[in-house]
Amino acid sequence: MLRKLLTPIVLVVVLAAAAGAAWFLRGRQISRFVDRHGIVTTSSEEIRSVRYEGNGTGGVLYVNQTGLSLNAVVPPLQTPSVGSSKDGKLALAASGKVFPLGLLPKQDDNATDALSAVPDPGDDARIGIGHSKLGWPTTFDLNFMTGVSPSWKRHSYQRISWTKPNGMKLEMLWRYEQNYDAANGWTSPTMIREGESGLIKIEIKP
Repeated sequence: MLRKLLTPIVLVVVLAAAAGAAWFLRGRQISRFVDRHGIVTTSSEEIRSVRYEGNGTGGVLYVNQTGLSLNAVVPPLQTPSVGSSKDGKLALAASGKVFPLGLLPKQDDNATDALSAVPDPGDDARIGIGHSKLGWPTTFDLNFMTGVSPSWKRHSYQRISWTKPNGMKLEMLWRYEQNYDAANGWTSPTMIREGESGLIKIEIKP
């Protein structure tokens, strides 16, 4: 009787230990898988203005007050281009498709390299910021430069969702990592993990 009772208990302990080990060793991948089914949205606001700074390829897109880098692009994505279209609009181009963001003001003699616009009337344009539902432990990470080592990490996301009255749609998604330590809490989500962090999605439909 005792042996029959111990068997399921031992099985539960073994499974729990295996799950714990997987969380430590593959926590980043597990967190990313969970993120596919939804994240925690911390802010979502209507896009009121867009400003681009760059040389046409890459650069930085400022949406409201949030700077979104177009330089760090996760393969197989290619770096998008931003510039003025034939009809005088600020536009973003990717994978052979062009999405108009808004009408550019007339340039004067004091114009700078920065291009700015506001969404066209009738556009449904929003920017959202969020993070993973599930973080992962980083007990063995060491930072010899600062002496402060993170105990947890999680993914941070920035998303643009922009729909035109005619149904044309732009979706962009950025993914970064955040560190957590007891002294500073969650750090700013700007640390790039090369090949995995940065702009991970650009989709223009139709």
